[in-house]
Amino acid sequence: MMRAPACGGSTRWQQRADVVVIGVGVAGLAAGLAAQRAGRRVLVLSKTRHARGNTATSYAQGGIAVVLPNTDDSVAAHVADTVVAGAGLCDAAAVTSIVADGYRAVSDLVGLGARFDTTPEGTWSLTREGGHHRRRIIHAGGDATGAEVQRALDVAAATLDIREQHTVVELLHDGSQVTGVLVEGPDGPGIVHTPAVILATGGLGQLYRATTNPAASTGDGVALALWAGIGVADLEFIQFHPTMLFDGTSGGRRPLITEALRGEGATLVDATGQPIMAGVHPLGDLAPRDVVAAAVDARLRATGADCAYLDARGVPDLERRFPTVTAACRHAGIDPVRQRIPVLPGAHYSCGGVRTDTHGRTEMAGLFAAGEVARTGMHGANRLASNSLLEGLVVGGRAGEAAAAHAAATGATLAVVADTAPRGAIGRTALQQAMSADAAVVRDAAGLSRIAALLADAEPAASFEAAALTTVATAVVTAATARTETRGAHHRADYPDTDDRQARSIAVRLVDGRPLVDAPAAVA
Repeated sequence: MMRAPACGGSTRWQQRADVVVIGVGVAGLAAGLAAQRAGRRVLVLSKTRHARGNTATSYAQGGIAVVLPNTDDSVAAHVADTVVAGAGLCDAAAVTSIVADGYRAVSDLVGLGARFDTTPEGTWSLTREGGHHRRRIIHAGGDATGAEVQRALDVAAATLDIREQHTVVELLHDGSQVTGVLVEGPDGPGIVHTPAVILATGGLGQLYRATTNPAASTGDGVALALWAGIGVADLEFIQFHPTMLFDGTSGGRRPLITEALRGEGATLVDATGQPIMAGVHPLGDLAPRDVVAAAVDARLRATGADCAYLDARGVPDLERRFPTVTAACRHAGIDPVRQRIPVLPGAHYSCGGVRTDTHGRTEMAGLFAAGEVARTGMHGANRLASNSLLEGLVVGGRAGEAAAAHAAATGATLAVVADTAPRGAIGRTALQQAMSADAAVVRDAAGLSRIAALLADAEPAASFEAAALTTVATAVVTAATARTETRGAHHRADYPDTDDRQARSIAVRLVDGRPLVDAPAAVA
């Protein structure tokens, strides 16, 4: 069973650092580099081997939403599109703060060597995606933006102390202040004493059978925060990308088909060729993701078909403009230049997470979070396309600076590991089947109750990831059960309407090991 080792002879090694970053995607490396620039000793931990080529960042296709100077775009227009997509739950001040800092953050990334696609005139090439009323998406390699962002950050991060195959299994604290982390590594369990920890662990897509997330996306940061008594918010809003490639397999990570294709004219149709988005939303195929995913799901339920289709045959120069999509399709035996692309909604992005401010600060001193693991108020009930890399860059960098300042002010800490009760878990396959059946695009009370009953029978965990997934699932189900309305990425078949009285975030925290809905705590 999974249990933290007691203080005493159980840990085999100890180390000190000013700042510990957990994760090596866009937010983690942006944070680590910022903390290092501030003069702090930074240790970056990743639970996987060769992790940087297998982060959610590296799979991101669409691009980075950013307001460029001297264009017809504006911060106010980008904020407005983001707030509309967020369905009443965005923090407008947080959105404005992050969007306004986007051009500076992207320019800094270019200074590290990132290269974005340009027009013949030498300016950045812009495209448009769902929910955006202007072309403001910069991209690299056509549809390989995430890979380019990861590449540039990896090169810059060569100066960081990065430890692969080191899993943080416990946040250590004295009740009010972070003191360190408990780590399982190649040399066994150990402690890193540190006054500042930055969670940048990414998402929780592995709760579901089919997801665009890598295998390591098991909700670790959310689980670590919950186990430390920290509240999380908006976890019921899990975004399902409406166009994940359907290749006939039953599960596992699958490529997404970027909605930039729809920005260039591709259309969604059903098996008979009938358009899916006609009359559903004023923006049609460029409606926000929750609207499109729900429409596709409804059409599949109505027709009994296994998948829908994205018809991109009319997109000019598709093979050159979208090489990643083209390669993924051809690997699955589909030629997108001549054939419609089979797609279906797949778990893609968690809009909620550990509650933070726009500098990554949480309710516990010394604990920061950035990227998908965090809930800044940027996304509300549904993330606007291509806002994730933007948020990761901006808040990751800010969190690194804030953590460095906190470490300098606090000084050295001494972490103590205490006994913890065994944590329960459900096998990954069984959990994924239950979540995919009853807590995916559309939920209802009966299905959520079935999952809750399954989770109540959890056995002592054999692995950290199993315990993390199970803990996060209980929080998701608790929040989804409490939100008796349809809003953003949360669709309730038994409550199909939006209830203005529920236009507020739902926070969940563990009390005596049980997930309870809680009023959100103030962020430091």
